[in-house]
Amino acid sequence: MASSEAVTPSEYVAHHLHNLANKQQHGLFDLSVIHYDTLFFSLLIALVLLVGLRLVAQRVTEGVPGRMQAFIEMLVELVDDQAKALVTGDRRYAAPLALTVFCWVTLMNAIDLLPVDALPRLAQGIGLSHLRPLPTADLNAPLGMAIAVLVLSLYYGLRMKGLFGYVKELVVAPFGRVHLNWNPLTWIGGALLAAANLGLNVIEYFSKTFSMGMRLYGNMYAGELLFFLIALLGGSATAVGVVLQIFTGSVWAIFHVLIVLLQAFIFMMLTLVYIGQAQESHAAH
Repeated sequence: MASSEAVTPSEYVAHHLHNLANKQQHGLFDLSVIHYDTLFFSLLIALVLLVGLRLVAQRVTEGVPGRMQAFIEMLVELVDDQAKALVTGDRRYAAPLALTVFCWVTLMNAIDLLPVDALPRLAQGIGLSHLRPLPTADLNAPLGMAIAVLVLSLYYGLRMKGLFGYVKELVVAPFGRVHLNWNPLTWIGGALLAAANLGLNVIEYFSKTFSMGMRLYGNMYAGELLFFLIALLGGSATAVGVVLQIFTGSVWAIFHVLIVLLQAFIFMMLTLVYIGQAQESHAAH
């Protein structure tokens, strides 16, 4: 708890918001900085998820399923229904991807429900000065996943429409195209309209990817920060502070469970929406 730390509240929060990195970051964008804790916990959760689902799949039984099998089947059916509603093209990989995204983001978000000092204290015991175990509260992880969704949507778009069809759509949608003839003004107008279409599509891709990552990051960062502030109540070393910490921490943890699931569901839905949109044709005829 914060009470055992000879630090001010601001120093306590700043310490817990500091990632275990290879070097100090200089500037807003620095590709040379690696957050080891974000990589470790995100990959660890992915491994636990894959192994867990694999074990459930190996124990699938016909007839009356067990509790875990029934839960997984219900989850698969829920995600598959959403995929059918949002992806009109090839769903062979979209639905499993959405299921993986939902489970992965949910489990990563759920790390925030652990006591805020538990893992950092354990890390200090093995000689690590900092540890921030919540990957989705580190902007690198949500933006990295959002960029991966962008790459997948581009892949599905190219796969469904072909290179020529995909490039054509970039320069003719959403404003349409100019019907060219012998008049040179139509060629000038066509070039300007194509540039406007291309620019708008590039902005749309960028804004969708950025907002997708920032939405998850912002919500989880705010939740994490609130847990830190609640933990500081126990540092007052008074009975009132301890009672307030237990009460407010319990209420916020219960409410935060909804945020954990909701943010994972939104991220999954946006993944399906963007992949579905990439496979649709918006080119004007």
